[in-house]
Amino acid sequence: MKFKKQIPNMLSVFRLILIGVFVALFKNERYLLSFFVYIFAFGTDILDGWLARRNNWITNVGKVLDPLADKLMLIAVLACFWFKGVIPLYIMLIILAKDAIMIIVGGILYSKHVVVYADWFGKIATGLFVGAITLTFMQLEFGICPFYLYAYFAAIAAALISFFHYGINTFIRNRKKK
Repeated sequence: MKFKKQIPNMLSVFRLILIGVFVALFKNERYLLSFFVYIFAFGTDILDGWLARRNNWITNVGKVLDPLADKLMLIAVLACFWFKGVIPLYIMLIILAKDAIMIIVGGILYSKHVVVYADWFGKIATGLFVGAITLTFMQLEFGICPFYLYAYFAAIAAALISFFHYGINTFIRNRKKK
């Protein structure tokens, strides 16, 4: 039974490995394959969360590992896009700054036994980033989505709303505990 409880964590570790696969494929201009690796990684993210919640396999390691893998994959994808010249630097820097703050603050809160829970704002932001990344790949591979950058503005807005929502909710929830 203990092994089964680790399946979501193993999927998160696998997702970390897929980051390297994604970057290698992208670097070799295998854009369609790198897109499929990204979508597969996103699928493992959905699966690990579903398994953890459905079977009560939620672990403290998973609470850290899962969002870390998500953030690192997003940063890797955006960095590849920036190096290729398909997105401006500021898009990557905004998300990098937001995620760096979330990782640092999340680590501090975790050390104080405070867990920041995912909510719908974060899921919406994630969905918008998946959409923006998909449109970027469509533009890169087929040249059929010249408006793909606009999708990033919506995704960034949702990510920033989510960021502040997490912060406010975590602050309020922990003030009530004191």
